[in-house]
Amino acid sequence: MGFDQNVEMIRLAFYQVLISSGPFLGAALAIGLVIGIIQAATSIQEMTLSFVPKIVIVIFAIGFLANFLLVSLTDYFQFIFDTISGIN
Repeated sequence: MGFDQNVEMIRLAFYQVLISSGPFLGAALAIGLVIGIIQAATSIQEMTLSFVPKIVIVIFAIGFLANFLLVSLTDYFQFIFDTISGIN
């Protein structure tokens, strides 16, 4: 494999990480923002008030998006294994 092919593999790996983790991080960011605004408006500064809803929403997001995540990772690893088997 040449340098360009290695760079392309790294680019695909980073893209797959973004696609796989993006929905979960986006859900945590959104609920954190909503909880932060509510805490600022009500002057309630309880740490568990922001932590527990984030955990619950991320778990629901993982359950809801598990099929997408597994299909995406399966396709990516199938591509990687096909590429590795084609190297002479």
